[in-house]
Amino acid sequence: MLRIKKLDIFIAKQFGLLFVGTFFICQFVLMMQFLWRYVDDLIGKGISMEVMAQFFWYMGLSLVPQALPLAILLSSLITFGNLGESSELTAIKAAGISLMQAFRSLILISVLIALGSFYFQNVVGPNANQKMAQLLLSMRQKSPELEIPEGIFYDGIPNTNLYVQKKDMKTGKLYGIMIYRMTESYEDAAIILADSGMLQSTEEKKHLVMSLWSGEWFENMRSQELAGSAAVPYRRETFSSKKIILDFDGGFNMTDGSVFSGDARAKGLVQINHDIDSLNAVYDSIGRAYYDDAGRAFYRLPKLEKKDSLKALRKALAKTTDFDSIYAKLTPEKKQQAVNTALSKIQSARSDYEFKSMVTGDADRVIRQHKIEAINKFTTALLCIIFFFIGAPLGAIIRKGGLGIPVIISVFVFIVYYILDNTGYRMSRGGMWAIWFGKGIAMAVLTPVAVFFTYKANKDSVVFNMDAYRNFFMKLLGLRLKRHVFGKEVIINDPDYPTDAARLEAISASVADYAHKHKLKRAPNIVKVFFNYHPDHHIERISEEMEEVIEDLSNTRDKVVLTELNKYPVVSVKAHTRPFERRWLNIAAFIIVPVGLFCYIRMWHFRLRLDHDLRTIISTNKAITDRIGQIAAPST
Repeated sequence: MLRIKKLDIFIAKQFGLLFVGTFFICQFVLMMQFLWRYVDDLIGKGISMEVMAQFFWYMGLSLVPQALPLAILLSSLITFGNLGESSELTAIKAAGISLMQAFRSLILISVLIALGSFYFQNVVGPNANQKMAQLLLSMRQKSPELEIPEGIFYDGIPNTNLYVQKKDMKTGKLYGIMIYRMTESYEDAAIILADSGMLQSTEEKKHLVMSLWSGEWFENMRSQELAGSAAVPYRRETFSSKKIILDFDGGFNMTDGSVFSGDARAKGLVQINHDIDSLNAVYDSIGRAYYDDAGRAFYRLPKLEKKDSLKALRKALAKTTDFDSIYAKLTPEKKQQAVNTALSKIQSARSDYEFKSMVTGDADRVIRQHKIEAINKFTTALLCIIFFFIGAPLGAIIRKGGLGIPVIISVFVFIVYYILDNTGYRMSRGGMWAIWFGKGIAMAVLTPVAVFFTYKANKDSVVFNMDAYRNFFMKLLGLRLKRHVFGKEVIINDPDYPTDAARLEAISASVADYAHKHKLKRAPNIVKVFFNYHPDHHIERISEEMEEVIEDLSNTRDKVVLTELNKYPVVSVKAHTRPFERRWLNIAAFIIVPVGLFCYIRMWHFRLRLDHDLRTIISTNKAITDRIGQIAAPST
């Protein structure tokens, strides 16, 4: 019997509160990003608040499937980051509860959210997408509110071009007005010039009233043209004030929703599969008809069936005619006529094929769009589960809650997903990639990442330990820490100065002998470096003995000795012998020339640095032994 534990309820509550908050944050961010794309279609249209509210409502519904995975990623990351930061996750593990058991309740919640996301995309989403597209098209087709620019012709008024030289923003008065009015044709155009004027809309917003002062009106009287006369009468009028009525529909008219009946985003999964079968049947018949037309036109074949078309085509191609010999017997006039006739037929056939290619290309694009949308309903739902297995393990590893690091990581992961998914979508829609590959590339990349993070978190890995990465790069680049020896406040045993002095002198002799024997300034032997190397135990013993003396002398109260101890370098005892510990890695580095060259130069650098370190050790040993002699002199 399944029993719900208090720990599951506790973690579920922590996650639930964060999920609700992060969902609305993600929804708001996505809506603002979507709104920014269509801001030009909304501003300056005089759209009522009711229509805007409908648009935002349907836009929010259409973006819910995208907000759910991002909210799961962010909330799960913050949840387990908070648990790790407050040491609650450590207590859970100390009680013998594994990380996967702690994930148990949230895995169930994520699966339920994924199922809800799929249901939403299949039932609610299509209607929301259709309504939003219908509203958006209606907004685009709505006549704009009058924002007359200065210095250019404005064509926002039907059958009218309006030019304004200057306008007064406070009074709304226009100066230097030029109006071109077209009725049936350009021959009937009327030109109106005025020094100033004002433009106002009627109360019902169906017409505009243009008040003009001090101007002239020029108009062709095309309708009064006398039969058989070449002259066209015109009318010229000078006025001090005049009012013109212009047609202008400022209302909002909803576009017919049947326009979007073929949009794949406005269909459920069952309807998409049904329409794909219908589209394949229709366009297959069109393709067979085109094929039969091509066969009859070029090979003079009877109407071909699908099963025997290839056989018939081979028979037709086998019957060849020597056109060169026939063309050579023609007169020059006949040759020119034949070339012109052939060229005309080829151009006609090319135009016909371009049209047919456009038809079949549009068909392929529509079918691909339906298949992409069908796959997208599953991938978006599965993304909820994948993002959970990325966010929750990352939170357990990083152990940082709040909205700092989790937000940065979430944004980075979502950007990676968005780039992969959008690239795959565009390439699949264009036919460059297979649909399953384009829509599956994001999942193929993120799923191993989720498995890796879950495995590392379950094994208490330090994959995000910055100290480990810092030490790795310091070792790779040959960097090292300086020695820091500080005076101790409480000293139990004083250093054994005579013994330490004798050991330092022995170390100096060993160092001098080692430096003379190995010739560290010379270039290293390539064969010994990559193929036949031997461990350098001599320098290891020197380093170990030197560290023992330094440890004993660190108990001194003498400041001079402490200062000299800090001059000792931290010796790298292996870096000067070979690039890697394993022999096969060294051989592989030699084969890969750029890597081998880098490793060879790096190892030579370590040999030169070791030579400098050995000279520093000898000089520091001498300074310390001299100081020890000065300390021991008063006692004698």
